Amino acid sequence: MAEAYIVAATRTAGGRKGGKLKDWHPADLGAVALNDLVDRTGVDPAAIEDVVMGCVMQVGEQATNVARNAVLASKLPESVPGTSVDRQCGSSQQALQFAAQAVMSGTMDVVIAAGVESMTRVPMGLSVALPAQNGFGQPKSPRMEERYPNIQFSQFMGAEMVAEKYGLTKDELDEYSYRSHQRAIAATQAGAFKNEIVGLEITDAEGNKTVHNVDEGIRFDASLDGIRGVKLLREGGRITAASSSQICDGASGVMVVSEKALKEHGLKPLARIHHLSLLGHDPVIMLEAPIPASERALKKAGMKVEDIDLFEVNEAFASVPVAYIKTLGVDPEKINVNGGAIALGHPLGASGTKLMATLLNALEARGGRYGLQTMCEGGGLANVTIIERL
Repeated sequence: MAEAYIVAATRTAGGRKGGKLKDWHPADLGAVALNDLVDRTGVDPAAIEDVVMGCVMQVGEQATNVARNAVLASKLPESVPGTSVDRQCGSSQQALQFAAQAVMSGTMDVVIAAGVESMTRVPMGLSVALPAQNGFGQPKSPRMEERYPNIQFSQFMGAEMVAEKYGLTKDELDEYSYRSHQRAIAATQAGAFKNEIVGLEITDAEGNKTVHNVDEGIRFDASLDGIRGVKLLREGGRITAASSSQICDGASGVMVVSEKALKEHGLKPLARIHHLSLLGHDPVIMLEAPIPASERALKKAGMKVEDIDLFEVNEAFASVPVAYIKTLGVDPEKINVNGGAIALGHPLGASGTKLMATLLNALEARGGRYGLQTMCEGGGLANVTIIERL
């Protein structure tokens, strides 16, 4: 089977809900990522054979195939197609895996995998709420109800269930959340994100133009006492807003190419796709899937936890990476080393390729070889991607 290589990765700095990116249309945000990948590689835009873009709320400004709309908003020619993927929070990680599979199959040589989500302009849950409010039903079918009677699938409840199942205390989750902010602060101040962030021009209320290139969600004044004082999401629970990922606007992308394209376009590979897989798991607890998915992925790849130099495990809620660390025996110093979604934000469909950009740069900075990325996804799903830095 042919190899697939990553030759460029980019992301915007995250914007808080109603924050610095509130005036950016999501198609235009996605276009920024596409343009930056072309700029980084120098590849002729006409050579790009597809754009696979993750997006969760495909309604309103993110409807009618946001991937194609991002292409039309970019400097890519009309000949470049685009398709939008929804695997919930893993949408752009799935986009990356689809792109890699296209290259590995030999049917394509240059593919962009990307993701976009404006959670300000297209709020979370809108694709369900709008039809329901207008009499067009809801996603849970009668046969699903028969199989899961009186169960409301909820990521919030899933996060609590994970915490309970793995015996995680509120203090543990709060301490992890504080560490996420501390790592994100240190990474920002050290310039660790400089190589992966593309700046965006924004205009403030006074009409002044500036460049947005620092993740807006980081609380530079975060304290453990402050995090501990945040109200629980439900009485008797363990999760708070401070131990949950932040609502975020953003876009990201990676370019995946074949060995043939490396030679034809004079490209230097950043990493090789070493393994890709995914797993369906219990949709009720929902967020536990990265654990068995990673166990299976490592077994299929003939690897052990100790072989992985760095992990990126999406911080949808603190209970997810904390349970992951405890169950798989991962060294805490190898996971989310530059902070995660609790500090940096979780722009849903953009998070997959966003995390890949961060993983690539963190491996480069530390001289690591193998990196593993995974994330929990609505419906009890998890993607796992293992890369080898070159």
